[in-house]
Amino acid sequence: MATSITATAIPPRPRKPFAGGHPADRNFFLTYVLLIWLAVLAGFIPDMIRHIRSSEPAYPISIHVHAAITLGWLALLTSQTLLVRNGLLRLHRSFGTAGALLAVAVVAIGVWAALSFERLAMGTPKFRPSFLSIEWSNLIEFGVLAAAAISARSQPSAHKRLILLATISLTPAAFNRAIGRSLHELLGSGVLQTFIQIFAATDLLVLGIGAYDLWSRRRVHPAWALGASFIVVAQLTASWLYYNPTWKLLATGILRSW
Repeated sequence: MATSITATAIPPRPRKPFAGGHPADRNFFLTYVLLIWLAVLAGFIPDMIRHIRSSEPAYPISIHVHAAITLGWLALLTSQTLLVRNGLLRLHRSFGTAGALLAVAVVAIGVWAALSFERLAMGTPKFRPSFLSIEWSNLIEFGVLAAAAISARSQPSAHKRLILLATISLTPAAFNRAIGRSLHELLGSGVLQTFIQIFAATDLLVLGIGAYDLWSRRRVHPAWALGASFIVVAQLTASWLYYNPTWKLLATGILRSW
């Protein structure tokens, strides 16, 4: 007589949703905003002092407008973070439209400033048309992630992570001014070397958010995973374009017609 044994399949336990809040969130996000401020100030203040003391031509007006708009974004981010930290959610939401308009201005003025800055160096040994790939990649990352954050405003855990990632994507310029020259002397030239020189410090901040999620929730937020991947892919693409001769010719043509 044949005997058959039928095993009953045990359905997998459904995965718990990502926890929207954690007691440590209150200080974590504010700390991260302060770290971004520290990076920006450490990178740009010494550079501003050096430029004032040198005999180099004055920066075009677009650079000053870009600086003011970017500082305005950081100031808004700081105030929005403090409002959420203190439970003033209705007031926080009332600034949503202003934040969206400011994000558009950051991208538009940033493109203008990059063109003006690189055009100023045309005909000098400092002319570097290929560097537009680095500058514009930061703005593209910011614009896409800020738009994603606005779209996800009804999902606070995704919204706040995307906003942080968007703002962090603007920091390579500051880090490059602070440590880029030393890293270049240490590493030399090349796609990977340029990626490390310009973006490694920024990516440490990006990874820090994922590490915090693992510590506080035992998993990373999908919005962080997608946003972080997008940032790294854009950075690698920009680093590759920097050494691409076709891009150099195209960028040179753009700057000559500007």
